[in-house]
Amino acid sequence: MQTWFESELGLYLLSREQAWFDAVSADLFGFNAMQAGHCAVECLRANRMPHRFCGGQGAGELHCLPEQLPIAGLSLDLLALPHQLEFSPNPHAVLREAERVLRPEGRLLLSGFNPLSLWGVRRGLTRQNADWPWRGRFIHLARIKDWLALLGFELVGGRMACYAPPLERAAWLERFAFLEAAGDRWWALGGGVYLIHAVKRVHGMRLIAPKWEGQWLPRPTWAARNSLNKND
Repeated sequence: MQTWFESELGLYLLSREQAWFDAVSADLFGFNAMQAGHCAVECLRANRMPHRFCGGQGAGELHCLPEQLPIAGLSLDLLALPHQLEFSPNPHAVLREAERVLRPEGRLLLSGFNPLSLWGVRRGLTRQNADWPWRGRFIHLARIKDWLALLGFELVGGRMACYAPPLERAAWLERFAFLEAAGDRWWALGGGVYLIHAVKRVHGMRLIAPKWEGQWLPRPTWAARNSLNKND
């Protein structure tokens, strides 16, 4: 993965993803922020939470799998998942772990490759044993949204990026630079990657009891008083 990010195509994708992570994470506040996976890329470098760390397989401050985070439940204010779902054997388990470790109103930032794009076309034409990222399982954005909704996440932002075809040379990518400006307007769902900002919602239950104190109660009628006296 790191070798690919150092290529001309990888730098093209990384510059656009990094700009989005910087812009979104800079205004998110709390105490604990974690990035799961790809620790060589600092997705949360612009965030100002006092405790920021990264965990991954053989990298970062914490060695772990995204499906099994050694983090206490309800302890994180921010979690970043850069390209973790399409390379996990159980992407839904990754999102379940995200829901477990995030506090109520905690923020989730994730990125993924869009199969309904020129990048998805190239992945379909590439052999399964190819290098990163073409060996990953690109997941449809609609499915990601459904999984997030089932886990109680609400989408509050996001966008597509990397509209140019996945060409290996920077000079070729420059020829398609006009697609970056036109993509959001004319081909909104055709970006090579999707970037999602979601918040964990926890809907509480509030019991509303009637207020009896101070309410006017009807006085018993004359017939009712006589009936009470006879019973006594």
